[in-house]
Amino acid sequence: MQRDYLDRTRFQALLRSKGINADTTVVFYGDKNNWWSTYAFWVFRLFGLERLRLMDGGRARWVDEGRPLTTDVPSYPRWQHHRRRAGRSGHPRLSRGCAGARDEEGKLVDVRSPEEYRGERLHMPDYPNEGALRGGHIPGARSIPWARAVDPDTHVFRTAGELKRLYVEEQGLGPKDDVIAYCRIGERSSHSWFALTYLLGFEMVRNYDGSWTEWGNSVRVPIEK
Repeated sequence: MQRDYLDRTRFQALLRSKGINADTTVVFYGDKNNWWSTYAFWVFRLFGLERLRLMDGGRARWVDEGRPLTTDVPSYPRWQHHRRRAGRSGHPRLSRGCAGARDEEGKLVDVRSPEEYRGERLHMPDYPNEGALRGGHIPGARSIPWARAVDPDTHVFRTAGELKRLYVEEQGLGPKDDVIAYCRIGERSSHSWFALTYLLGFEMVRNYDGSWTEWGNSVRVPIEK
């Protein structure tokens, strides 16, 4: 058994079953301030799809605004998806992406909770403490919890000015830096990847999908606490 994303054939079959073509505009939304929807967005980009949108605020904002909900399951005709999977530029592996970048001060971004970053927990608070044998963070990684990019009252992303103060002025990241974000399995870091890439216009942001589950379980890789 191997943990990885679907191959091209199975991903195309999934899209076809949902009526999605390479030219279809796909709108993502979800719970948890959209962290799972940005994860899905990132996977679709990994496979080369480009007509993607994210509904800011996710389902929580939709509900707060009293918008209609339904339990109906829509049905769409099957389409033929012909888009090839993208390269690995947005998909670093431990052996090259993170292991090499960890020597560049400030380029690795740990988006987990402060407790996970300090090695006190292996999962965020209120969840089972599981996923890795060791706690801590990758040497040189900066702690920028993913939720700081979201307004807790409205569930939407903070303004561009606020995001710039967080990532650029406070943390010293630059729009031309080679930035790698990670969390536990890559879902929360996809949220930070989205904010940096699409809201601040950073040119080279990658999401380390193996994240701490891979790093914390690996032999002969260093950690800090």
